[in-house]
Amino acid sequence: MKEKIINFFTDVVKEMKKVTWPKKEELRETTVVVLAVCGIIAVFVYLVDTIISQTMKAIL
Repeated sequence: MKEKIINFFTDVVKEMKKVTWPKKEELRETTVVVLAVCGIIAVFVYLVDTIISQTMKAIL
């Protein structure tokens, strides 16, 4: 069992050395894109919720 755990972490270290990490600028750009898309989706959901709520109030 102990050997399996040691082998697992050894493999993790080997695989992490193969990872290509994004540059600071690339990370900043993708973060801005993600935040913008989240904002757009939030506004869309808010508008749809408001429209449905107002429609339900009018019906009932």
